[in-house]
Amino acid sequence: MESFNETYRQRTFDFAVHIVQYAIKLREEGLPYDLFSQLLRAGTSFPANFRAATQARSDAEYYAKLCIVVEECDETVFWLDLFEKSSLVKTDEIFFNLRNEANEMVKVFSKVKGNVGKRIGKSYSLKSPDS
Repeated sequence: MESFNETYRQRTFDFAVHIVQYAIKLREEGLPYDLFSQLLRAGTSFPANFRAATQARSDAEYYAKLCIVVEECDETVFWLDLFEKSSLVKTDEIFFNLRNEANEMVKVFSKVKGNVGKRIGKSYSLKSPDS
């Protein structure tokens, strides 16, 4: 049975390949470079950072890389949501598959990050400005 790291290393790599292919499609459809390049950067950054996390020398290093993974993965969701809400792209099956996969990975990596954080004593809570 494959480990979590092996499974998600491949899964995130596959996601990056699909993001590259989707960005090429967006370029061909005339989406401005500044927009599709943001999606391309975020959507390939978190897989690269997860790959780096799998080579971590300590739990603290793994945690630090996972923080970047969650941030970049969530940014990928942001760009996809923005494209949809602003009607910049055709929301086809490819689009929905990418967004669903990115959303799922945000949840998975956030959970793993939280578990590793607890193990190494890194916990945080988001507080509203009013508290």
